[in-house]
Amino acid sequence: MTEIIAKKRKKHRKVMMFPIVNTIVLVLLMFLTLYPVLNTVAISFNDGIDAVRGGIGLWPREFSVEAYNSLLSDKLTYNAFGISVARTVITTLLNIFLTSMLAFALSRKEYVLRKPITFIVVMTMYVNAGLIPNFLLIQKTLNLSKTFWVYIVPTMFSCFNMIVIRTYIIGLPEALAESARIDGANDLRIFWQIIFPLCMPVLATVALFVAVGSWNQWFDTQLYNGSKKNLYSLQYLLKMKLATSMNTTNAANTSVDALASTSASKSTPITVRCAITVVSALPILVVYPFLQRYFVTGMVLGGVKG
Repeated sequence: MTEIIAKKRKKHRKVMMFPIVNTIVLVLLMFLTLYPVLNTVAISFNDGIDAVRGGIGLWPREFSVEAYNSLLSDKLTYNAFGISVARTVITTLLNIFLTSMLAFALSRKEYVLRKPITFIVVMTMYVNAGLIPNFLLIQKTLNLSKTFWVYIVPTMFSCFNMIVIRTYIIGLPEALAESARIDGANDLRIFWQIIFPLCMPVLATVALFVAVGSWNQWFDTQLYNGSKKNLYSLQYLLKMKLATSMNTTNAANTSVDALASTSASKSTPITVRCAITVVSALPILVVYPFLQRYFVTGMVLGGVKG
């Protein structure tokens, strides 16, 4: 009897140890994940000349908002922010709507062309014309250069997202569409009133992918709208400001003593780079919590199956 009680106590201790060890490991992982983020925020709010010396942890050593002033004092920044918000919202909405419509059409077994169209669309993921043909297509053929629509038209559809959404739709009960068809509903009504609302988890996941990609995009601005300041995206403008800050610092000598002796702005490439990181990541961090529950569900149910 004593041995049985001892074994139960030993087993109970082992069971109790798991949540303790698990909590410790998760806390350590959380700290390792958050430390670079908090350190970046701390450096962005630190005095630029002092930040060059290094050694800043989770709190600014000499508090300063000079880096943010150098970014936000320019009116062009607010215009670029509006361009980035507009392109992100429009691109996400159009991409979700058009991609989900094609995914619905290619998920219908009665559609006789679904296999060849799927093959053609998927082949675009493996065969890419390259940068120069795409540049000539957008600038010469479509004449989208130096316009806002160069941000929208090339990103209205995504093959990978279509496959994810189609896989999710195939997993839905076919009886839903059949019952609606018996009641006289056409394909457009079935998609809009039945399939589309049921696809919210995977659509939220895809929307997050598209929004993050569109928000972080800057290369298309450099290619097509580099000469149009009123069409600068926020990421491209911040990149230009960082390059300007680095060039100014290099011209004045990058040593700490030289920086301290100059009468220039107290922001340096280090603090400007961290401030740019915070400004560019903040909108996505604000939106993500509202999509998190859909994101997890959509990744599980909309995963590509072999």
